[in-house]
Amino acid sequence: MKEFKQTIKGEISYRGVGLHSGETSTITFKPANEDSGIVFVRTDLENSPEIPADIDHVIDISRGTTIGINGASVATIEHVMAAIKGLNIDNIRIEVTGSEVPVADGSAIIFLELLKKVGIEKQKAEREYLEIEEPISFSAPSDNVDIVIVPSNDFKVTFMVDYQQNALGTQYTTMQSLEDFEKDFASARTFCFLHEIIMLKEAGLIKGGTLDNALVVANPQTPQAEIDKLREIFNIEEDITIGSDGMLNHKPLRYHNEFVRHKVLDLIGDFALLGVPIKGHILAARSGHKTNVELVKKLRKLYKKQQLQAIYQKKKSSDVVFDINAIQKILPHRYPFLLVDKITEFEAGEKIVGIKNVTINEQFFQGHFPGHPVMPGVLIVEAMAQTGGIMLLNSYDDPENYVAYFASINNVKFRKPVLPGDTLRFELTVISIKRGLAKMHGEAYVGDTKVTEADFMAKIIKK
Repeated sequence: MKEFKQTIKGEISYRGVGLHSGETSTITFKPANEDSGIVFVRTDLENSPEIPADIDHVIDISRGTTIGINGASVATIEHVMAAIKGLNIDNIRIEVTGSEVPVADGSAIIFLELLKKVGIEKQKAEREYLEIEEPISFSAPSDNVDIVIVPSNDFKVTFMVDYQQNALGTQYTTMQSLEDFEKDFASARTFCFLHEIIMLKEAGLIKGGTLDNALVVANPQTPQAEIDKLREIFNIEEDITIGSDGMLNHKPLRYHNEFVRHKVLDLIGDFALLGVPIKGHILAARSGHKTNVELVKKLRKLYKKQQLQAIYQKKKSSDVVFDINAIQKILPHRYPFLLVDKITEFEAGEKIVGIKNVTINEQFFQGHFPGHPVMPGVLIVEAMAQTGGIMLLNSYDDPENYVAYFASINNVKFRKPVLPGDTLRFELTVISIKRGLAKMHGEAYVGDTKVTEADFMAKIIKK
């Protein structure tokens, strides 16, 4: 059954204070065209710069998620993104009159209710998904974080946290589908430990933080001096108490495990940066913005690979990313100068592996060392360059309209002759890509033996 993209029916606004900046700003949600995606607009800046809310524009994840472009940025977007994704909205324009979105009550519920109030509208474009076909794992041992995504027909999240704090301990929750988000997760508020908010406040952050837009957790044995310090830096006149549950002023929870539910909320907001919904089950332990974003980067490369295969590769194969038919759609070369038979590995913007089967029927063997056939070294280098060109061209949405011209080839080393019957494997890794200029390191192997290596610089230009 086909599913179609969605936007909102009208315009609606909310005005509030940013958590870290303490500045008041207005956020306005507006409908967007069916291929616009989620875009933030800084209407308070000259020319109203637009910032796509995707993983390529994340510039900071130290305290929340910040996106930016050309010096313009919008901070702490994760709760807004969670509300948008929780309602399955694909395209929306979000105008902001400041550098940070309002924190509201520290959850996503206010934004979700605003979007529901204005109404959701189906569009004509069909929705695409990133379908998880095999388990993908990500670990950050230094942060004690593990995430695994396994195949599923729907988007699910299972999350576990285990804080070394008696009031919280170990918490666990599962979201079976996005239909559960509004009722079971959207109202979960952000939280912080007492020692953290004192440190953040003294560092000039959480200027807009109050006991009304975050849950504050403390050890019941916290010294009175520390509580007095909290009252002082937040200008709180009334008494502050710590309950047996560790909550300041016995603030009631909205869910019995509100803390882990808020972690799910943050994860959904961060995964919205992928730019496409997921069919997969995320199992996360102790993950935060940093590891969420790292995994989304990994998934973005997988989605790019799936998109390219859908365009160029008619038949899926477990060991082939692009076959010769797909390669001919990407590269302008043809026989006898097309020197790559298939691509077996591809990570967008990072790495590619190509294969060339060397046979006695190759034209160059007729004149290159007759009686002792050896593949010309310059053609091995050319084959590596073609393999790298496939990767570079696929960084564009319409690679067939571009060509990769190699500006320089350096540090070439030939270690062993390549003979008829050999299978050449080319491994190219991107060193940098800036303004259409790319640097790569390439290595060619026969079996486990390196036969050639070189450094390449290429310029990508329009045909």
